Amino acid sequence: GTGPRGRIIRVDVEKAISESDESGDDDQADRPASDQESSEDATVSLNANQRVTAKRLSDNAGVPTFRLTSKVDADALMAFRTEINERLATTGDKVSLTDLPTRACAVMLREHPEVNSSWNEDSIIRRGAVNVGIAVALDSGLIVPVIRDADRKSVSQIGRESRDLAERAKSGKLHPDEFSGGSFSISNLGMYGIDDFTAIINAPEAAILAVGAAVDEPVVRDGELTTRTVITMTMTVDHRVLNGAEAAVFLGELKALLEEPLRIVV
Repeated sequence: GTGPRGRIIRVDVEKAISESDESGDDDQADRPASDQESSEDATVSLNANQRVTAKRLSDNAGVPTFRLTSKVDADALMAFRTEINERLATTGDKVSLTDLPTRACAVMLREHPEVNSSWNEDSIIRRGAVNVGIAVALDSGLIVPVIRDADRKSVSQIGRESRDLAERAKSGKLHPDEFSGGSFSISNLGMYGIDDFTAIINAPEAAILAVGAAVDEPVVRDGELTTRTVITMTMTVDHRVLNGAEAAVFLGELKALLEEPLRIVV
């Protein structure tokens, strides 16, 4: 797409139709039968990672959950990220729009141990360490590498570690202890142009945060119509571990932290 943020607009569709008409059907007719699309059903076997993911999702089917959504005024956050990356330019490091919420969540989890918890059938475990999992999409399914002791690491450290984990996850080189033991998870689909969505809890964790794209929306400031950048966050919560008020306080304070991003690094 040639529209804002790579969106597909009318001219892209018209161009695609025009190019298709020009090429005609001769190319398809000349292709060997084996290369043409088949009308037969195909069975795709699940790999080990997909089987584990499917089992975890099935285990969550009976979990009582609720969702809370909040919009972050992200103008300051975007400017802060730009400034950090300019300062890091000579080092080769770079901070993504996932790294900042990861660090912010780690700070909030340290202050809210009730959220940094796990369900244990007949008890609730308050986790001693803040280990934040970051969902990574693979061709073979989904995996959640874990940033351990994220509350003790800087934004740049989190950025380096998350990139390393994601790269090794995609090449199948993660060790089992690098995608287990999380106490909270984050899923960011903003890079795919998704404005907001609901993520499924990575059991036995108490909650997961879904982060959408940074988009512009109209707003009135000082009597004038202007725009602001917003990021929609949706938190899915295990109601057995947290009640609505506890989750709302956590999400509200997380929103406030992201809107004053200098506090993230303090």
